[in-house]
Amino acid sequence: MKLPLFPLQSVFFPGETVPLHIFEERYKQLINDCRDEAITFGIPVFINNTVEYGTEVQLVEVVNTYDSGEMDVVCIARQVFKILTFDNEMEGKLYAGGIVEFLDSNNDAELSLRKEVYDKMKKLYDLMSVQFPTIPLDKFNSYAFGHKMGLSFEQEYELLKLSNETQRLQYIATHLDTTTTVLEQINRTKAVIEMNGHFKNFDPLDFKDFKVN
Repeated sequence: MKLPLFPLQSVFFPGETVPLHIFEERYKQLINDCRDEAITFGIPVFINNTVEYGTEVQLVEVVNTYDSGEMDVVCIARQVFKILTFDNEMEGKLYAGGIVEFLDSNNDAELSLRKEVYDKMKKLYDLMSVQFPTIPLDKFNSYAFGHKMGLSFEQEYELLKLSNETQRLQYIATHLDTTTTVLEQINRTKAVIEMNGHFKNFDPLDFKDFKVN
C-alpha cells in the first residue's frame, strides 16, 4: 500500500491519541489532503538516521488554524507498518510517501500473562508512589502503558516492532522486573541514608557481664 509519510523522532502505539503542531508547508498540504480526501498517513520512526517501521494515523480533528496557516491537529494511531520503499516527495506532492506493509498483529495472549504484567505494572507504580490508573484487566494490553513505564526511546521502538501480543507482554515483563529491582534497591538505600541521619538510643551495656580472654 502507498502511504503519505511524516517521519518523526517519536514512537506512537496503536490506539493512542497523537497531537501534532503542523508548520511546514509540505505537512500543511498533507493535513489538507487528509481532510479533503479522507486519507490516512504514516509516521515512520526516525531512529539511527533511518526509517524502517512506523504507525499509520488518521486525522480526527483540526483543533486550531493560525493566520500563518500553521495548525494544531489531533490524530489517532491505528496500525504498525514496515516501510518497503521511501520517496522524498510523492508524485505531485510536497510531502514524502512510500510503499508500506502492515504488520499482522496477533493480539492473542493468555489471561494469566496479562494479569502477571498488570500486577508488575501496579507494583512499579506503588514503588514510585504514583496512582495507578483505573483500567479493567480485560482492557489491559501491551500498548496501554507504552509511554508510562520508563522505556527508553529505543525500547519503545523495539516494542513497536513486535507483532505478537505475547512477545510484547514478555518484553514488558522483563523490563518491569529490572526496573522494579532497581527501584527497590534505591528505596532501601534511601531508608538507610535517612536512618543514619537520626540520633539513636543505644541500650547501656552491663560491663559486669564482660569477660576478657
